[in-house]
Amino acid sequence: MGFSSTKTASFSTLRFLLAVLVTQGFLVGCLIWHVEAHGFTDSSHGARHGEDCCAMYDICGERSDGKVLNCPYAIPAVKPDELFSAKIQSLCPTISGNVCCTEAQFDTLRAQVQQAIPLLVGCPACLRNFLNLFCELSCSPNQGSFINVTSIIEVDGNLTVDGIDFYVSDDFGEGLYESCKDVKFGTMNTRAIDFVGAGAMNFREWFSFIGQRAELDMPGSPYAISFQSGNSGSSLMKLMNVSIYSCGDTSLGCSCGDCPSSPACSSLEPSHPPENVSCLIRLGPFKVKCIDFSMGILYVLLVSAFIGWAFSHHSQERRSGSTMEALLGEAAPVDKFKKDEIDGPNLKVDGGALRVRLSPVQQFITGVYRRYGMWIAKNPALALCSSVAVVLILSLGLIRFEVETRPEKLWVGHGSKAAEEKKFFDSHLTPFYRIEQVILSTSPGIVESSIVTEDNILLLFEIQRKIDDLRGSYSGSLVSLADICLKPLGKECATQSILQYFQMDPENYDAYGGGQHAEYCFQHYASADACMSAFKAPIDPSTVLGGFSGNNFSQATAFVITYPVINMVDVASTEILKAVAWEKAFIKLAKEELLPMVASCNLTLSFSSESSIEDELKRESTADVLTIIVSYLVMFGYISLTLGDTPHLSSFYVSSKVFLGLSGVLIVILSVLGSVGFFSALGVKSTLIIMEVIPFLVLAVGVDNMCILVHAVKRQSLELPLEERISKALVEVGPSITLASLSEVLAFAVGGFISMPACRIFSMFAALAILLDFLLQVSAFLALIAFDFRRAEDNRIDCFPCIKITSTSEQSEGIEERNPGFLSRYMKETHAPILAHRGVKVAVLAIFAFFTLGSIALCTRIQPGLEQKIALPRDSYLQSYFNSISEYLKVGPPLYFVVKNYNYSSESKQTNQLCSISKCDANSLLNEISKASLTPESTYIAKPAASWLDDFLVWLSPEAFGCCRKFVNGSYCPPDDQPQCCSPEEGPCGFGGLCSDCTTCFRHVDLDNDRPSTTQFGEKLPWFLNALPSADCAKGGHGAYTNSLDLAGYESGVIHASEFRTYHTPVNKQGDYVNALHAAREFSSRVSDSLKIDIFPYSVFYIFFEQYLDIWTNALVNIAIALAAVFIVCLIVTSSLWTSAIILLVLMMIVVDLMGVMAILNIQLNAVSVVNLIMSIGIAVEFCVHIAHAFSVSPGDRNQRMKEALGTMGASVFSGITLTKLVGVIVLYFARSEIFVVYYFQMYLALVLIGFLHGLVFLPVLLSLVGPPSNFVPVDEDELSS
Repeated sequence: MGFSSTKTASFSTLRFLLAVLVTQGFLVGCLIWHVEAHGFTDSSHGARHGEDCCAMYDICGERSDGKVLNCPYAIPAVKPDELFSAKIQSLCPTISGNVCCTEAQFDTLRAQVQQAIPLLVGCPACLRNFLNLFCELSCSPNQGSFINVTSIIEVDGNLTVDGIDFYVSDDFGEGLYESCKDVKFGTMNTRAIDFVGAGAMNFREWFSFIGQRAELDMPGSPYAISFQSGNSGSSLMKLMNVSIYSCGDTSLGCSCGDCPSSPACSSLEPSHPPENVSCLIRLGPFKVKCIDFSMGILYVLLVSAFIGWAFSHHSQERRSGSTMEALLGEAAPVDKFKKDEIDGPNLKVDGGALRVRLSPVQQFITGVYRRYGMWIAKNPALALCSSVAVVLILSLGLIRFEVETRPEKLWVGHGSKAAEEKKFFDSHLTPFYRIEQVILSTSPGIVESSIVTEDNILLLFEIQRKIDDLRGSYSGSLVSLADICLKPLGKECATQSILQYFQMDPENYDAYGGGQHAEYCFQHYASADACMSAFKAPIDPSTVLGGFSGNNFSQATAFVITYPVINMVDVASTEILKAVAWEKAFIKLAKEELLPMVASCNLTLSFSSESSIEDELKRESTADVLTIIVSYLVMFGYISLTLGDTPHLSSFYVSSKVFLGLSGVLIVILSVLGSVGFFSALGVKSTLIIMEVIPFLVLAVGVDNMCILVHAVKRQSLELPLEERISKALVEVGPSITLASLSEVLAFAVGGFISMPACRIFSMFAALAILLDFLLQVSAFLALIAFDFRRAEDNRIDCFPCIKITSTSEQSEGIEERNPGFLSRYMKETHAPILAHRGVKVAVLAIFAFFTLGSIALCTRIQPGLEQKIALPRDSYLQSYFNSISEYLKVGPPLYFVVKNYNYSSESKQTNQLCSISKCDANSLLNEISKASLTPESTYIAKPAASWLDDFLVWLSPEAFGCCRKFVNGSYCPPDDQPQCCSPEEGPCGFGGLCSDCTTCFRHVDLDNDRPSTTQFGEKLPWFLNALPSADCAKGGHGAYTNSLDLAGYESGVIHASEFRTYHTPVNKQGDYVNALHAAREFSSRVSDSLKIDIFPYSVFYIFFEQYLDIWTNALVNIAIALAAVFIVCLIVTSSLWTSAIILLVLMMIVVDLMGVMAILNIQLNAVSVVNLIMSIGIAVEFCVHIAHAFSVSPGDRNQRMKEALGTMGASVFSGITLTKLVGVIVLYFARSEIFVVYYFQMYLALVLIGFLHGLVFLPVLLSLVGPPSNFVPVDEDELSS
């Protein structure tokens, strides 16, 4: 179904604040000391350049926003005391001896860089290079050789640095950028450079970002820093060029996820899912698929064979003067016999007779039907009452009737792997949250295409106000969005909206600068405090905007507003019921107020809630009641007309069959009610497909046999008693309608093996309904035929049998005449002779071969899937929502890689097999995910994964000295900028105070190769998950990873479930969803096998798309089973392998042609279409079996038998099968549900037309050429008498 990938962003957003603070504070503090005064006359402030000289020393003031400013003191480097030197060495190992910073400056430097360390510590080379840049800037004894103070400013009577030139070599800049450019910031599923470098694409952009002078109360440096790569003609200035470390350095090496260019990683290319490469053949400038080329060659060969046969046959006729049938020893031409000489299965001729040769099964069926027909005709009341009573008893089960509308219960098969994985994810971690979404977009054709305007933002504020004020009603209490929304930090809703750039407060709009502020935040959302959301996290513009290209957010054409709402495993929980109540009020508000408001502004609004699909499916259950009623009325009128005799005005009220037609429709209704009642009694819930399609289907299928039965009775001689006419009619058509009905029941029963519940239940209900309909036809309807014919012969008025009229000669003629109708005459006198022509036969074979071979080639173009909007009513508001999702969303659904039973003990190697920081295995899970994200077009993985394990190991690291800390008593000590160390109400956070004696949790000697022991891991993991992220420690796990682990029983050294979150690439088509699922499963399987760890992928849409992974296999297997079942039934009933093989061939052609039509109409392959294909086999049998049966029991050569079969059954097949199905199917076109129009109207209409053409055109031609021998055999009079 359609899903929002912005959901997971709300989980990780709370972590982004710390990253922003890291960048901002770090750049401010680290760049404060690097200024050198110029142009002073006092020697104490004069510019001095060279080694062992300082350009700036000490702190001389601060700005009004508290940012400190360095003194422009050009003095010799100062020798620190031993303790201070040790402190400098701990952070800046390249600086020894004299320094150019005071202890206060160094403490400020240390406090600021601690914010960046958690982001970069996973890659030691990057961190070392980064620290070296600021250590050299702040404390290097040679500071004066590469820093030149270009401007000063007086603050509180003191001169302070206002601008500097910082001379850095290109080699250092390039090396710094190369070592850091791929370092991940897992919490955000992106690169750390996006936060410490504003997404710089090279070192010059990075340096430019670092050197910008920050406005008051804005993050950044308090003075301007101009990075220079040359000495500007001054021989005094040199380039800072300390040693640079490559990220692939063996001593400070990074993981492959952070350094894919490392030589150790370059050989580990990401494994790509196997691509479906089509076989192509080049024909000059054109490329042709191999299947198309093969079918073309085969067609040419077949047509050549047909033409060769025609010429050969013609030449043979001219030479021998005899026909092929004579050479084959066919029976004498039927023209020798008069129609009235045919006596049942016997045909009298001079000197003997021909008798129909029946198989034992046919003899048994014939005998049963002969006796059964006589009994029905003699006891119609008993037969009618008993058969109807049985069905009415079955219908009592309707008291337990229920309709299933939950999507996961309709479209997810029992034992589904995806369903089991979802159950595991929901029970061990947390259910994926509910999603409410609004998409506000520009209307097509509007000149101003961008949605980002002042009027539109203010309109969005008004929409948000109405949503905030909205209240739903649950159990007498009012429910607001704030009551049910997701709150990662327990305060503000994690709403994903462009309004978050204004903290969701309209009063901030003008104060922040209006639309210009929004555009500023598009580029600085991760590094500007003013762009922080109300829930203290950055908002990625790609999650709140749509319809833009690249990163051109200002040209977006849609606002995407997402409201994550808490979810629970128990769907009957109070939390869920409250959410559902609010969602109903939300949809009502959107329809009644928001849509008109938006339309008045020439904009478009689409919206959805978590319960929208289920609600719309429920509404759909009553949407087509009128369509059903109309279809039954139309079918009733058609049956009444078809069953009646040729109308004569004077006898119409006697010869009409209105009551019989109405009875036939009622029988269909009873069969459907009996089937639904039976399964309801067993506790099987019905579905909307059953309610809407089965009545049409059984009506279209069931009416056929009614027409055939009535027409068969009419063909009997009026000289016979009614009992014998009914008996002989059953003998004539009973075997064929039995064969057709059993084939249909079997074909539907095979559909019961489909794993999708909706289609499996539909097949079961349909199979029983058709079986009941058949049984009622040969019992109740046959009894009604007996009543109706007696009524007509007794001159009683149709529908009013109590009224008897006096017979007139004209009335008697109208009633008694049984002249062949127009269709019968056309079939025998026109249609059959045309098909008997040799040239027509060749043309028919060529045309049908073309369609079959062409359909085989087209079948490969059928795509798996089921468009979500097709399953909904045409007028559903979700139609526009799904269109908007496809058009505007630029992020894919969240993807979780779930690890089962992760063993974190010291003895296990699984920690390094999973993580992706320094010293992790090159082929670890997270490194493999990072590599896979480099080829998103084939892996469908968009970003590296957010890793709780990486962040936890970094949080534990001694280098991240602001994160894992403890008091002297061993309890957890938070970062300095968090309570209880700092109280914002008491002013800016400083040093000292309650947390002044806090120390890092571990030293390097306490860890084993930088990894915690089993005890250390177990003790500190809860600390990490409860730690709030902040500027001093961006790696706190609270919020982002609160639900990423199942801590039940983790003390044993095993975490039973944990997840690593990333995103799929945008998926807009059904094929994208299927391919994304396939790629994720293949990736997980490969990594699981490599690491020997149980890993599986999970995304919310997997449960609905899993079926399409093997839909082709299931389709072909079930079609083959259905064909085999029909073939076996035909073989048993006809006892003719020849006849059964011909029927099988025609059925296969019909199915293949139907699949070709599916490809042409872009009908996708899914459980619904697979069931239709299986059902088409049973329905198609009707077009074939009656003609084939009539052909087998007709005397003469093949051409004559073909003509006789068409004359006998052709009219019944056309009027009783083709037209009745057309009438029943055409009404489906007016259904309000798109799924019925596409998968039932279009497919069934195609089936009827294809079946009609094959049954009345191709099959007669095929029988006239290679049909089985006649079942008439010669016998003498004595044998005939005996």
